[in-house]
Amino acid sequence: MVISARVHYACVAMLELAIQNDEGSPVAIREITDRHGIPGPFLVQILRSLRALGWVQSIRGSQGGYRLSVDPATITLLDIAEAIGSQEAGCRTEATCTPMAVMLQTQWDDAAEASRRVLGQATLSGLVERAQHGDASMFYI
Repeated sequence: MVISARVHYACVAMLELAIQNDEGSPVAIREITDRHGIPGPFLVQILRSLRALGWVQSIRGSQGGYRLSVDPATITLLDIAEAIGSQEAGCRTEATCTPMAVMLQTQWDDAAEASRRVLGQATLSGLVERAQHGDASMFYI
């Protein structure tokens, strides 16, 4: 499973919103872009996609921004990756690929499945809890 920049930034944004979820106030786009170095226009597109999924809501006004509209315990990194669109590469049949490429595809599929297992176990709330208990080696808050 290839994690694109779009998927990575979507995960960062969702984690940022999950971290600040208990406060109840929306998180400004500028706050996320400044803290994580995500290009603003790119983040806006990602947040629109997440809003269309019903995972975030936007709040208008000078005190506006975004906040989660789902329980962070119900969303995994795999959910985000699949919804935002990770990219799979490779060949599927010997009719269109060389035998070596098909053999390699088996390895890519095994690696993708292992990634899905790991990402499927990582909920937003679990990652927030890890960060709050000092496991900042995962990411910087």
